Amino acid sequence: MGVTEDLADDLALKVIEYVDATGDEAIISQLVGVLGATSQTAEEAFLTSLRVRRANIKARALLAEKIKAFKASQSVET
Repeated sequence: MGVTEDLADDLALKVIEYVDATGDEAIISQLVGVLGATSQTAEEAFLTSLRVRRANIKARALLAEKIKAFKASQSVET
């Protein structure tokens, strides 16, 4: 990745950790405001990274649930 994407991804990761710990979703809008006022490129990279990481987290959680359900159904059948 380039510098912009690297910095945006690092920020997105830290924001996700912060939101998970505090529940403070407002920080995202605040950061988007700061980034957008100074660099539209940085804002877009941050939002993209945030969406991709959150989507990946949700997809992995769904997969884990499906695997758990499958394993439970296998142990019931045996």
